[in-house]
Amino acid sequence: MPRPFLVRTTGLLGSALLAGAAYLGGARWPWAPPMNPRTIFAGRDGVLLPVLWLAGTLLLTGAWWAGRRVVPSARWAFVTAGLWALPLLPFLPLGSYDAYSYACQGWQQATGLDPYAGGVDLLGCPWDDAVAPTWRAAPAPYGPVFLVLAAAAAKLAGSLTGTLALLRLIAVLGVVALGACLPVLARRAGVPVERAVWLVFACPLVLIHLISGMHNDAVMVALLAGGLAVAATGRGWPAGVLFGLAVGVKATAVVALPFAIFLIPRAWWRATLELVLGAAGALALVSAGAGLGLGWIGGLTGSGVSVQWTAPPTAIGMTLELLGVPHAVAVTRVLGLIALAGVLLWLFRRAWRGGDPLLHAGLALAATVLLAPVFHPWYAIWPLTVLAATVRRETRWLVVPCAVAAVLCLPDGYNLALATKAQGAVAMTVFAGFLAWKVLHEANRDPDRLRTGRGGTDSRLRAP
Repeated sequence: MPRPFLVRTTGLLGSALLAGAAYLGGARWPWAPPMNPRTIFAGRDGVLLPVLWLAGTLLLTGAWWAGRRVVPSARWAFVTAGLWALPLLPFLPLGSYDAYSYACQGWQQATGLDPYAGGVDLLGCPWDDAVAPTWRAAPAPYGPVFLVLAAAAAKLAGSLTGTLALLRLIAVLGVVALGACLPVLARRAGVPVERAVWLVFACPLVLIHLISGMHNDAVMVALLAGGLAVAATGRGWPAGVLFGLAVGVKATAVVALPFAIFLIPRAWWRATLELVLGAAGALALVSAGAGLGLGWIGGLTGSGVSVQWTAPPTAIGMTLELLGVPHAVAVTRVLGLIALAGVLLWLFRRAWRGGDPLLHAGLALAATVLLAPVFHPWYAIWPLTVLAATVRRETRWLVVPCAVAAVLCLPDGYNLALATKAQGAVAMTVFAGFLAWKVLHEANRDPDRLRTGRGGTDSRLRAP
């Protein structure tokens, strides 16, 4: 499909079919055992629902893939992505029940409870039967910034339907805010803005999991990209505040903060001070205003209950256990975190020595996604947001994993990785080796020096 009109029309048809799948079988209240390959073949879900989901996902992903080389302008890319998002707005969430957890955590926060003290089975919630059983005992793993937003949604709406509508509005506003930041990053890196906009906003992951699934990652990536964009203009304090707010949604955002130091045209120690104090001050202020401490840090450990081959360290452990090695998953997960620390330090050193800080921030996010114990498809949006605006060469290595991740979840949230444990673990073990090599290869090939607009002089070498 080489023509822009055909790309736009095909993607819109795919989105409309997915909207039909959301209407028939999206994540609904109360929670019920989800659609999975066994129920599909048994005929429990009928024929129309799986056909709509499969055809819609393939059409949307195919249009996104084909459109990479025919985008005429950034405006066209924005308009097309907006058209693709419209059919998904009125219907049930696709790909996850997390929105119901958000609603209950917001209700707990709004009523004076501590969402970090326990899950809905302990603290209660008028909509607790909508929360997936896996997470009913889990405390909130999100930062105080998002809990304040979720509490505002629950308090203003007063009902589950209204709360979900406001949570979707928050996610959409996050995507819109990201739209203001991404072109700034692309221009700084010398990447065509229209290509960066297309790769991010027309991506099925964004449409399915941020717009339809209303994941709070929309707010996190918008604040993270905003922090990088503001740092690129030389304003350390505001950039630090944005990073602090991003960390206050999801802690993952912190891995990109050190690379912003090299975007600010001041002595490294002064830039570090501005960023760290700005981030810490913003996070402390929101925590104090919300009446919350740092209990959400402890809540992060609960996410490890998910054991799926979609996380490479977990897949490697599962493969070893298939070969007879006991307790390999726990060991490989720890080794993955150790490897992540080493990779982050190596990338920081590369940026310190003059590598493009934006590119290395994106690679740091990619390494975090690859080496963390747990992976959910929408996590791929974190590195995509930055790398789409910084990678100048062939982007297929970036697009393929996102395309695969986009088809992993069935309409009401069942992850197909659960149905392919052994095969998926072995395949991911092989694929992880390739991706690890690619991340290191991209960083090593980076010839760009940090630009300041003054003959390419590295700002860190100038006097304070």
